[in-house]
Amino acid sequence: MDPASAGSVNAPLGILIFMLGGLAGAIFYLPFKKVKNWAWESYWLVYAVFGLVVVPWILAITTSPNVIAVLKAAPGNQLAYCFLCGAAWGFGGLTWGLMIRYLGFGLGLAMGAGLTSAAGTLIPPMLKGSAAIQAMFTTPSGQVSVAAALVSLAGIVFVGMAGMSKESELSEEEKKKAVAEFNFRKGVAVAIFSGLMSSAMSFGLQGGPEIERLARTLDPPTALAWAGMPVLVVVLLGGFVVNASWCLILNAKNKTVGDYLRQDAPILANFFWAGLAGAIWCSQFISFKTGEPKMGATSYIGWAVLMASSILFSQLLGLWLGEWKGTSRRTILRLVSGLALLILSAVMAGIGPSLG
Repeated sequence: MDPASAGSVNAPLGILIFMLGGLAGAIFYLPFKKVKNWAWESYWLVYAVFGLVVVPWILAITTSPNVIAVLKAAPGNQLAYCFLCGAAWGFGGLTWGLMIRYLGFGLGLAMGAGLTSAAGTLIPPMLKGSAAIQAMFTTPSGQVSVAAALVSLAGIVFVGMAGMSKESELSEEEKKKAVAEFNFRKGVAVAIFSGLMSSAMSFGLQGGPEIERLARTLDPPTALAWAGMPVLVVVLLGGFVVNASWCLILNAKNKTVGDYLRQDAPILANFFWAGLAGAIWCSQFISFKTGEPKMGATSYIGWAVLMASSILFSQLLGLWLGEWKGTSRRTILRLVSGLALLILSAVMAGIGPSLG
């Protein structure tokens, strides 16, 4: 562990930061409900501009005074890796909706989010070499952190099972509507692609160690808590290129370029709400990078906590909004079991680093 980071380890605070990021990931879509008379591609482009470019760059310039010098001095291979991981995440995100359409929310969530969580948590530390892999499975802190990731995965599966059970309890009319596009073979293929590609965000955010070292050492140095901001802007830029390109293609194809100026839409309000959604969405990965230093050698567990927290808070929000009202006791039991496992995984992740 870096001596500079050793004194800053505070796992409970790190877990809290990750969970706040998960909360942002669960609620970011709410401002979209305020957008009026715009096609999806129009408000998604505004969201992407703010969430993937404007907000992260404002934060990076504010917290990392040497960000430009860092990116100029950074190794080209790490910059390219982080950018391409962000682009891969962009493709994963764009196919997420297709996965839900073929598998339904319950099964789709269990497979997609489960793959994203597992791959994004366990693979990045393995890429660091045999010493990191050995530490994961032979040290008490590593073993507990891996166990926490597996418990998190189990929680996601239980929430997915609850979603499947909920879907089975729909009315006949709603069932026919849901089954109309159900295709298990296509759905599984899309889920594997979408889940693994979405996990590339974790690969990218953890893939710039030299960039972060430069941020801490080049004058004027960036504080340890914000050293990940130069990495963040590069990863999100990759995601922006993919999302913006697709939105512009749809704007042209669907003849919705005029949305940004149409008279029957509240232009300023639409820009505000779509931009706010982007700012909230970006907060989850800002939290991931600022929470990492608090976890020491087990910082990789942050991805599992982030994903688990996002699902935890989204389902709690659904309960509050009455989305599970009228479902059977079996469905609620599965949901509660899943939420309990997600909370347990966060507690385990917080305990792990203290075990040495």
